[in-house]
Amino acid sequence: MARIPVDDGVITSVDDPRLIGSRCDDCGNHMFPTQSSCPKCAGTSTTPVELETHGTLWTWTVQGYPPKAPPYLGNADPKTFEAFGVGYVELPGQVKVETRLTEADPEKLKIGMEMELTLVPLYTNDDGDDVVTFAFAPINQNGDQS
Repeated sequence: MARIPVDDGVITSVDDPRLIGSRCDDCGNHMFPTQSSCPKCAGTSTTPVELETHGTLWTWTVQGYPPKAPPYLGNADPKTFEAFGVGYVELPGQVKVETRLTEADPEKLKIGMEMELTLVPLYTNDDGDDVVTFAFAPINQNGDQS
């Protein structure tokens, strides 16, 4: 059984994941996911860049019911669906990334907390491979994922 990314061009690899974004060649604005033009200055020259793997939680909520499928590819059965955290993580000097969170307990999430990029299983495909997506996990005071 292999681990494969949910979409090509979003992460560098499943072994040492980094998000792939864009940087505007004209104004330096960062974007995620990659874009061919800049929403800040309307420049049309961008360069792919690997984004930071650590950031801070900017805001969050809990997804307590199954999203509409499609486009959602995970478990959409209301009887077995497990709530998950969703938020924006600010990557220093780059961009705020809308992301799944590994934590869904409101008592354990706090705006401004340190977060780290990780991969989480989304579903198993017809070949038996685990399809994974990116998420951010809280880092405890010792620097470990909680």
